[in-house]
Amino acid sequence: MLAKVKSCALVGLEATLVDVEVHSAGGMPAITLVGLPSISVRESKDRVWSAIRNCGLQFPGGRLTINLAPADLRKESPAYDLAIALGVLAASGQIPPDAVNDALVMGELSLDGVVRHVRGVIAAATLARSLELDRLFVPAADAAEAALVPGVEIIPVDHLISLVEHLLGLDTIPPYNAEGASLVRAAPRYDIDFADVKGQELVKRALEVAAAGAHNVVMTGPPGAGKTLLARAVPGILPEMTIDEALEVTRIYSVADMLNGVGLVRQRPFRAPHHTISHAGLVGGGSWPRPGEASLAHCGVLFLDELPEFGHALETLRQPMEDRVVTISRAARALTFPANFMLIGASNPCPCGYYGDLMKPCTCSQAAITRYQQRISGPLMDRIDIHITVPRVDYDKLADDRRGEASEVIRARVQAARDRQAARFKGTRLLSNADMGAREIQVHAKLDAEGESLMRSAMVRMHLSARGYHRILKLARTIADLEASDVIRTHHLAEALQYRRSEG
Repeated sequence: MLAKVKSCALVGLEATLVDVEVHSAGGMPAITLVGLPSISVRESKDRVWSAIRNCGLQFPGGRLTINLAPADLRKESPAYDLAIALGVLAASGQIPPDAVNDALVMGELSLDGVVRHVRGVIAAATLARSLELDRLFVPAADAAEAALVPGVEIIPVDHLISLVEHLLGLDTIPPYNAEGASLVRAAPRYDIDFADVKGQELVKRALEVAAAGAHNVVMTGPPGAGKTLLARAVPGILPEMTIDEALEVTRIYSVADMLNGVGLVRQRPFRAPHHTISHAGLVGGGSWPRPGEASLAHCGVLFLDELPEFGHALETLRQPMEDRVVTISRAARALTFPANFMLIGASNPCPCGYYGDLMKPCTCSQAAITRYQQRISGPLMDRIDIHITVPRVDYDKLADDRRGEASEVIRARVQAARDRQAARFKGTRLLSNADMGAREIQVHAKLDAEGESLMRSAMVRMHLSARGYHRILKLARTIADLEASDVIRTHHLAEALQYRRSEG
């Protein structure tokens, strides 16, 4: 007897339909699993056999052939266990063969029949909706996540025997009732507030400009100056995520299996990988491509502390910083992961960290300083809009009990600037000033005669490249947006120039 159950495979961030076909025949007992399964999928037949037997059900004794179609798509997740078990039970006549024709099924089985968490449930729910299927059977632990996608009835399954009784009409499992609570706009809470950062007013202003236009930043300063603390405070001044952004970030974390029961992600991501990270860990990849830190920081902040120590891995960020996506090419297909992050780098000025410090002398030779600074390539630094020095904080500022400006106040200004950009770029693919190309810059970042004169002088003195010229204009546009100005004035351009290092 032949039975078919619909399941799915994760390909990047998307789910692809997989038909689990089970054929039960006579002959010597044998189980054959085909359809390009990985090791974890090949082991499914043993988990399914034990789960069915331990639930008091019958496992067919003849020859059993299990096919995961399409056969040319590699399968790598234990999420097929539940679908295979239902296929075996349907092929052996223990449940009706058409019991799950209108459903998508995914879930991992333990040996006693308990249905375990699997990753990528949001992608599966999206696929079920696109296929116009009525139901989605998922582990009970993942029901809240699946319910983020409307239009599909979610059936939470905690045990194989419970699902069998549900399909036989003996004990119905009620659908998961989200009641819309998962999409409530609750204000995210961040641990670090700008009001808690002592001093560093110029750096705070630079980070406000960066947040307002989604610009990349590199902070340079001695150890203990507060670079990491400032970076960790940045998500708190970014605008609250929209529902679409939250769903996209949640889908990325679902595929990466990093939701940890959070449900809808409402807090801007902040990712701070160690400098020993591999290329694949930073931008994604592997034999089964998964999102890297660049994609996990989508709609948030990617913070790289000790920037020169990342070495050649930094060069893999050049394409994501320009295109806002990561493309991973393999022989079979190319996968694309979103990577619209704000890069914040922190660096010491030299190996000992005290070059240029007024209180502690530097012990490095000039050659060592030059070699250290050259670890970050010119093309990468050219893609970073803001270069700011973070000085040592003196005692008076550290001992001052007065609180600085709160992140909530700064976020309101940043939100207003982003709203101006959203209105400016309405109907286009652009989201912020940092996304502008040369054509948009010509339209939205024009300079008056005085500004043209200042820019011409700066081009010569600072040896700016064409990319540097355009990035200064983007910064000036953002500074003008923070002041609600429709035109870029000379003082906007002057502030933008001070955030750009000389390239000569």
